[in-house]
Amino acid sequence: MTHTLFSSIELSGQTLSNRMVMAPMTRNRAPDTIANAMMAEYYAQRAGAGLIISEGTQISEQAVGYPATPGIYTQQQIDGWRLVTDAVHAKGGHIFAQLWHCGRISHPCFHQGDLPVAPSAIQPNGEAITYEGMQPFVTPRALDISEIAGIVDQYRHAAASAIEAGFDGVEIHAANGYLVDQFLRDGSNTRSDAYGGSLENRVRLLLEVVAAVGAEIDHHRVGVRLSPVNAFNDMSDSNPQATFNYIASTLSGLSLAYLHVVEVSMSGESAADFDMQQLRSHFEGPYIANGAYDHARAEDAIVTAAADLVAFGIPYLANPDLSERFRLHAELNEADQATFYGGDEHGYTDYPTMDGV
Repeated sequence: MTHTLFSSIELSGQTLSNRMVMAPMTRNRAPDTIANAMMAEYYAQRAGAGLIISEGTQISEQAVGYPATPGIYTQQQIDGWRLVTDAVHAKGGHIFAQLWHCGRISHPCFHQGDLPVAPSAIQPNGEAITYEGMQPFVTPRALDISEIAGIVDQYRHAAASAIEAGFDGVEIHAANGYLVDQFLRDGSNTRSDAYGGSLENRVRLLLEVVAAVGAEIDHHRVGVRLSPVNAFNDMSDSNPQATFNYIASTLSGLSLAYLHVVEVSMSGESAADFDMQQLRSHFEGPYIANGAYDHARAEDAIVTAAADLVAFGIPYLANPDLSERFRLHAELNEADQATFYGGDEHGYTDYPTMDGV
């Protein structure tokens, strides 16, 4: 049977009305780490997406890497996110929480002067975004092997908190140069213990997180996000095709909700020497494609079964009713990059819909 972008799909025991996904996008509008009424309005406006994946949501104080980003590990944070999930569900939408640990992509100013943690003590090139402005990344502290079980439990607790907050499931952020991705790639993981070296060892943390979270909330409510060709946050791997084929194979058969793959670099470019469909062939389960898709490319990906769902970022940021605009082939709003990160309602909840609201 041939599907289209507007075909329904069963995911995590629920029926999504279409195959359009609102991708996770950091917006820095939770100054006290607690989701708020403005965020509830923002997400509810976009509930026409088949699935919303929340912005990165830190799993602990140790996981923080940016100003004004929300968490999901205290009761106040749970209560704040309940405003969001209730608002999305009231509009008939579905929403997963993206569980996030920034690892080395952080700064001591977020940790009372303590160093950020990472698989290895390798300073990334680039600068951290802090409340005091841009500051160079520091050399992180390599996690002791005895600490890793605690990291896994932070993910488990955050997943339980997300379900208490009303989320339909969670996405483990294993992409874009953050902690789990740092363990996966050999450019950032030079450990010589059970969590480094071989592919089997480098994927161990991800699998332990999936197992713990799946045991807590059921595997069918757990998705994983990967970014095999994205060098953002100074990431690299000596053989990304082999690395990520192996990861996809290892995740296959775990009855996950989906595998969500960022198929391009941060600038929207694909890699000529990486075969995304080869990666996809190693995973049995729903596949979400993400990366500079427009309506035509997304439709083609669904019709040809190159993907089961397609995630859109900036188009959803600027077009709360993106799914309806695509359905009617209507003109899209332009996004205001100056208001992407931080601020108030401007550039956040004031983008007009087709009916002018």
